[in-house]
Amino acid sequence: MQIRRLGQRPYAEVETAMRDFTRTRHEATEDELWLVEHEPVYTQGVAGRADHVLNPGSIPVLRTDRGGQVTYHGPGQVVAYPLLDLRRLAIYVKEYVFRIEQAVIDTLLDFGVTGHRVRSAPGIYVRLDDPCGHAVLVPEAGDPFKGLGKIAALGIKVSNHRSWHGVALNVAMDLEPYRRINPCGYAGLATVDLRAVGVEVSWDEAAARLATRLASRLGD
Repeated sequence: MQIRRLGQRPYAEVETAMRDFTRTRHEATEDELWLVEHEPVYTQGVAGRADHVLNPGSIPVLRTDRGGQVTYHGPGQVVAYPLLDLRRLAIYVKEYVFRIEQAVIDTLLDFGVTGHRVRSAPGIYVRLDDPCGHAVLVPEAGDPFKGLGKIAALGIKVSNHRSWHGVALNVAMDLEPYRRINPCGYAGLATVDLRAVGVEVSWDEAAARLATRLASRLGD
């Protein structure tokens, strides 16, 4: 897997590049992992509902063809796009999602933070009152997000067994824009970053750790 650092780029530019790469690749094309920091933008998945965008203000809202609802991208967030031939790797979509989430959990553990999955809600979450604790998460009936903050969002697209789009890990962001949407379609869902749970780390270091963990989990 070839790892490419793209720096800070507009979302639309990178999405177009991903689409072109996926459309033109062939059986011998090497898999790639793109790491990028986006300028402020809200993105809506294919099933995204307009009413989940509450007050975007001056931040643009872009439609995409990934899965999921609305999310925010901005400075201080590591966005990783694995561009893979899943057939060549013999990975099915559900397993692919699991592996991406596990790579994020592995990355968080590198920084002493415990990540959790929530059933039927892709992404990774942390306990707001004990982000470093290792107790098993037991979601409350009727409110699976009680006491949790989302630290990584997942939205993928697979076309002809070829993956694009990916995962976003919040490192040190301005989190205010999340209050203007229902993150990932969930009203009132808290969103956090590594800085908010007590971890001070640079974008470059977080990106390097996430890339290493993704390459390990997604390699053949």
